[in-house]
Amino acid sequence: MTALFLGLIAALAWGTHDVCVRYVSQSNGIFAPLVWVLTFGLILVTPISVWAGVQPSPGGDLPLSILAGACFALGGIALYRAFAIGPVRLVAPIIGAYPILSVAWASLSGAPTSALEWTMVCLIICGVGYIAQSDDDTAHPDDRGPWPAILWSVLAAAGFALTFAVGHRATASGGELFLLAPTRAAALTVVLIAALAMRAPLTLTRRHVPLLAVMGLLDAVAIGCVIGAGRTARPEFAAIGASTFGVITVLFAALFLRERLRGTQWMAVLGVFTAIGVLGGGH
Repeated sequence: MTALFLGLIAALAWGTHDVCVRYVSQSNGIFAPLVWVLTFGLILVTPISVWAGVQPSPGGDLPLSILAGACFALGGIALYRAFAIGPVRLVAPIIGAYPILSVAWASLSGAPTSALEWTMVCLIICGVGYIAQSDDDTAHPDDRGPWPAILWSVLAAAGFALTFAVGHRATASGGELFLLAPTRAAALTVVLIAALAMRAPLTLTRRHVPLLAVMGLLDAVAIGCVIGAGRTARPEFAAIGASTFGVITVLFAALFLRERLRGTQWMAVLGVFTAIGVLGGGH
């Protein structure tokens, strides 16, 4: 149950974060916002990691945390690109499908996974997908239709699934706080290398700086919660809970942007959280 609770905190943070991604990426490109979100997050978590590092036996696997950070960078680049070129209602449910990969990885690693758990995972993903459906058949900005956004979303899902699988291994023996900064530093390094290789501009519109600082905080809290679940009995449940960020994003759009949901979509919201409760009930 602890892992699932951490995942839901991450979902709330990432859902809020992703509402902002669409806004800032439209005027700044994808690399500048991502670099500064990771930078602000790194500034926030570094004192925590330094404090944890000077404690006796901080624990954790540093090389694996660096690998997790690299995977997170790839997932982040793909996510920002997907949200920049595709509608949120298309992108969010595809990226939210990564728990299938997380649970599959856990199952292959020897963790017992029942048919009920697989059923609940599928219900969550289907629910997120249904909630994210749109009645608006607006054209996609890319001449190739929705496929570029779909492909970037799939890549983001794979990147996040790898991040959580590797990150859970890194913190299986402890070190959740100590590894926060190394993980983000690795992610920032990979993103900077990619940005420099592509000669992407990294300057920002000044009015977006406070928003990006908040996004950095939200992102740091989310990744810290999910990877920090590595010492729980079923860490993959944190990834499942976090996948509901798509529902959070759509709910926020309904509440603050006045994007209406049909009655059946509200029923799907209830179904998603009911499935989460079933998953957490026995753990």
